[in-house]
Order: sequence, then C-alpha cells, then structure tokens
Amino acid sequence: MPANLLAHSESQGTVSSIRAKAFIFADPKSQALLEQIERMAPTDTTVLIVGETGTGKELVARHIHKQSQRSGPLVAVNCGALSQSLAEAELFGHQAGAFTGASEARAGWFEAANNGTLFLDEIGELSLGLQVKLLRVLQEREVVRLGSRKTIPLNVRLIAATNVNLAKAVAAGNFRLDLYYRLNVVNLDLPPLRERRVDILPLVEHFVRLYATRLRFEVPILQPETKSALLNYSWPGNIRELENVVHVALINASAEGSNTISPAHLRLSAIEFPAGNRQTPPLDTITAQLDRLFLSPPQDLYRQLEELFFKRAFNYCAGNQVHTAKLLGISRNILRTQLKHLGLIGTDS
Repeated sequence: MPANLLAHSESQGTVSSIRAKAFIFADPKSQALLEQIERMAPTDTTVLIVGETGTGKELVARHIHKQSQRSGPLVAVNCGALSQSLAEAELFGHQAGAFTGASEARAGWFEAANNGTLFLDEIGELSLGLQVKLLRVLQEREVVRLGSRKTIPLNVRLIAATNVNLAKAVAAGNFRLDLYYRLNVVNLDLPPLRERRVDILPLVEHFVRLYATRLRFEVPILQPETKSALLNYSWPGNIRELENVVHVALINASAEGSNTISPAHLRLSAIEFPAGNRQTPPLDTITAQLDRLFLSPPQDLYRQLEELFFKRAFNYCAGNQVHTAKLLGISRNILRTQLKHLGLIGTDS
C-alpha cells in the first residue's frame, strides 16, 4: 500500500457504513490537509471534519485516531441513522427498565469509546434536545445513562463530521451555537474530488487493482481517452462514486473480453449520483441538491431556479401549454404569465 494512501480494511468493525474506502494524498490540497492532520492528531483536541458525502471523512477520522496513540478503540456512529426515540440511549446508554424493551442495562457509544475516540458522523442530524445533552457530556467529561443518576467519567476524544454548513445551520436555528463552538476547535475541510484532481488517477489505479484481485480478473489497462474522461468528470459522489464507476467498468470490460478499459465501460453519463442513491425519491434528491446550492448560492438563485423549473416542464411537454399546465397543477393563464415573464413565449402568444 502506498505511503500516501488511506484504505479501509474490510475486517474493521464499524457502526456506520464507510462512504469512501480510500483516500489519496497526492494533490497539493490533499498534501496540505495531511500535514494539518498529522500536526493535530497526537493531541486530544476535538475535531470537526467538513466535507461532501463520499469525500473520506471517516477514513480521515480513523487516521487521526491511529496517529493519536490512544489506548481505546475508535467507535464510529452515523447520527443520521439513529432512531429519534432511541438516540439518547444509543449515545449515552441506559439502565434496565429505563423504557419499554430495555430488559437489561447497556453502555452507550460514549462508554464504548472510553480511552479512545468517538466519531460522530452527520452531527447536524442530531435533534436540538440531544445537542443540549451532548454539550453537557463534552463539558463535564462524564455521562449519565438513561434511567440512572450515577455519573460515569469519560476519557473520550470526539471527532465530529458533517456535510452541511453548521454555521448556517446555527443561523437558521437548527444547531446550537455553544455546541458549534465546542466542536469547531480544529476544523478540517475536505475538498471534493473535483477540486483535487491529482488524486483521481491514483485512486482509480487503487480501485482497479482492488476489484481486479477481488473478481479474479487480469488487471486491465486504462486507455488514454478513459483517463481524460475520469479527470474531466465532476464526481458529484466523490470517492464513493469513483469506486462504483471503477467496479462497473471492470465488469463491463470483462464481459466484452477486453483487457483495456474504454470510456464506454465507465458509463459516466448514466451515473450522475452515487449508485446507492439511485432509489432515492426524486423530491429527496432535489432537496439534497438545493441544500448544496444554499451553501454557496448565486446572487440570482431564485430567478435561475424559477426559469429552470418552467423551462424544463415546458420542454418536457414539447411546448404544449395545456399539457404543461396540467403537469404542474396550475391554470393555463398562470402558466402563460410565467412563460411570458421568463421570455419562453412571446407577449402576443
């Protein structure tokens, strides 16, 4: 394994799924990030990792823990996957009889990570009530199980991660300012893959070797045009998407009996989002993309979205106003007013 490669071992146990299974520090931006990581890793400082889904936040957290030399384990928890009704018990533990179904006492994830590191991914998904309790645990360095009054001392380093702008979440009233300050002691900003393109081909080579070995294929060669396509793609799903693309490309090349990977084998045009999101309801996908837009909105965001919405619907209905109005659930008069306002039809239409 190259010295500048972080890779997830399949044997490692984890509470949350690994969104990215490898991280390369080849690009200058990645190298600067590695220097920052290795400076602060030996300390006990709380860390906030910020990056899009699939950029490798959990891998970075594991590397920080490994470099810290803490004697306890790293415990990774996906806050977005915690049930709202059981989240407090999951994090802080519970006593027998604390709630229906609690037949025996159980330690929470904080206790499980004692003397080690607790990685809380998607920290922004915690409810405001849980944020208050988390803040108290961080301040007091102790935890009280649900249904108990006994305090349990903790020696846990916390690493939190998010794919949203917590400062804006604070401004919107969705995240506590005091907790944000407590978490944001060291801030690690993981650039998306499209902003560290020197990392792309080394990652591709890693996944090609990995999946060729796993599938018992001969390691194929990338055509020059394939390398160009990989470098020019925007990678909205980051490293996780790249892994999926490579996996599919090897299968496609093998099916044709080819020992080279061509651009057609990548199927990039058909993979606009990570494979795991293909079954996501369309409105959920739109919501997620709106959240990304709101992080860095253009000055005329509303106008652009309004024009896009009506233009796409009008084109979908082949310019038929009656069908477009029916599709959108509005009257034809309202549609015509909007189309004229946006210059999509003439004022005399």
